[in-house]
Amino acid sequence: MEIRKANVKDVPEMQALINQYADKGELLPRSLNQLYENLREFILMEEDGRIIGTCALHICWGDLAEIKALVVDESYQRKGYGRSLVQVCMNEALELGISKVFALTYKPEFFKKIGYSDIDKSELPQKVWTECIHCVKFPNCGESAVIRDLE
Repeated sequence: MEIRKANVKDVPEMQALINQYADKGELLPRSLNQLYENLREFILMEEDGRIIGTCALHICWGDLAEIKALVVDESYQRKGYGRSLVQVCMNEALELGISKVFALTYKPEFFKKIGYSDIDKSELPQKVWTECIHCVKFPNCGESAVIRDLE
């Protein structure tokens, strides 16, 4: 298992994995354009040349970042790989001087197991809603907001 930064050759495979979960309504779909434009935010988990997980760290403000597009292939779930991907992103946030990381998720229990707490979405800056306003489920998507203080 290797965790590494994504590169341009990874984008089609990343999109296929992410959009498998988007098709189930578990996260927002990502276009090739979105992935290329935000590629520097993504890390991957790879096994034998195959991408089995993705996660992105999106900086929102001087002290706040978001965990996005966290997916792990179904056959690799419940092995701690999602936790590892999130931990790498949180470590990067700390290196960048970011003190809080949040996620909008349909699986808040996963995040709570790794130290996140519930937060009301209205407590997050409006800038966070950039993707939400374009979502077909907005404003009643059912996602929960969770946050973790890294200090």
